[in-house]
Amino acid sequence: MSDQIYKHQAELIQLIESHIEQDGSHPTSIPTLVFSRYSNVTGPNYGIYKPSLCIIVQGKKEVVLAQEHYVYSPADYLIASVNLPITGIVTEASLENPYLALKLEFTSNQILEILKDTELTFHKDNTKRGMYVSRIELSLLDAVTRLTRLLNTPKDIPVLAPLITKEIIYRLLQGQHGVTLGQIAIEGSSTNQISDVVEHIMNYYNQSFRIEDLAEIANMSVSSLHRHFKEVTAMSPIQFQKQLRLQEARRILLSESTDAIDAAIRVGYESPSQFSREYSRLFGLPPKEDINRLKATYL
Repeated sequence: MSDQIYKHQAELIQLIESHIEQDGSHPTSIPTLVFSRYSNVTGPNYGIYKPSLCIIVQGKKEVVLAQEHYVYSPADYLIASVNLPITGIVTEASLENPYLALKLEFTSNQILEILKDTELTFHKDNTKRGMYVSRIELSLLDAVTRLTRLLNTPKDIPVLAPLITKEIIYRLLQGQHGVTLGQIAIEGSSTNQISDVVEHIMNYYNQSFRIEDLAEIANMSVSSLHRHFKEVTAMSPIQFQKQLRLQEARRILLSESTDAIDAAIRVGYESPSQFSREYSRLFGLPPKEDINRLKATYL
């Protein structure tokens, strides 16, 4: 990496540390920008990545999507182009040099706006995975640094944050995998059609669905839906829904005074025994033991 990249990363380290003092994920005054800090390596953390740019300025992380592993560090950035249920593991962090990262969320409409305003042209391409890692570039890191600096001048955020965010997305579209990102906004592309199905499952994860109905949403045949959905998300629609259900059930159990049967019913399970089996398979322990372990860790 160049000296200029190191200079920007050093500034971002100072900026992030000046705005957060405790470990965890922290929202900022810029609504789409989130900082993360961890002073130790972490076990698996489960969550949903919305369409976003993720940059590490210190430390290293592994993100697991279905059975695929994405490892990135300050030399890289990670993109999620659609909503994806993932497992995150901070693999490099210490008290002296904590893991520091930022996430900038965006929408397909923002991408479409840039495609309309520029000479960037992307044809409907073959469906690509909705997550990728790419090498960091100076022009991108410069824009991200300028966006983060706005936290020191809050009055500038309403006017300048949208402009710099637009520049950041423009830089991403110019990057090595820009065509993959652009597909999400191109009407009629397979990725765009699958994103509609992903959105539907996200909104109605606790309800059963017919695969034929999902195919109709995507304007695809059932076989095409299965193939393209797996190409984008690395899992089938049923597997995707199961991840959403189990993650939400875990959140309910951790934050509310309820039992596993109630949580199972609320996220759409009809069989408590099936819920317990699938919960254990994903999180490594039955619901009650897992929640006790988590609460003990937090305390």
